[in-house]
Amino acid sequence: MAALVSRAGWALGTGVGIGLFPLAPATVAALAALLIYGFSPLPEDSPGFFFLVGLGFFLGVWATGTLMREDDHDPSRAVWDEFIGMWATCILLPKTLPWLVAAFLVFRVLDIVKPWPIRWFERFPGGWGIMADDLAAGIVGAVALNVIYRVAF
Repeated sequence: MAALVSRAGWALGTGVGIGLFPLAPATVAALAALLIYGFSPLPEDSPGFFFLVGLGFFLGVWATGTLMREDDHDPSRAVWDEFIGMWATCILLPKTLPWLVAAFLVFRVLDIVKPWPIRWFERFPGGWGIMADDLAAGIVGAVALNVIYRVAF
């Protein structure tokens, strides 16, 4: 049973192996998440989508935490945080190509640069730190893009 739980943590934490991609696994994971979102039958304002992001965050805390080692507190193979951050960025945005591209670019920039307060969340212990900074980047991105969407369109 412990082996099954460990494998489940690995599968979720690595985004079903996407985290093993040799170049830019976080970017590949964010792109995969964007494609899943874009082709999902759930509308962008669906309560099910909000539930997915929330549940995925808490499962991700556990799953990415299983991938940590004493010498590596944010392993590059842990990419489930990219899925949650990307999906959070997309909340309430239309599923059109321009908005999907904007969400992808905004999330990746925020996730890489990590302006305040996003970087602060990395300090949390275990999987909390891995997941929280990406969720924060996703929320900041969602707020910025939704303000633009609501004001300009």
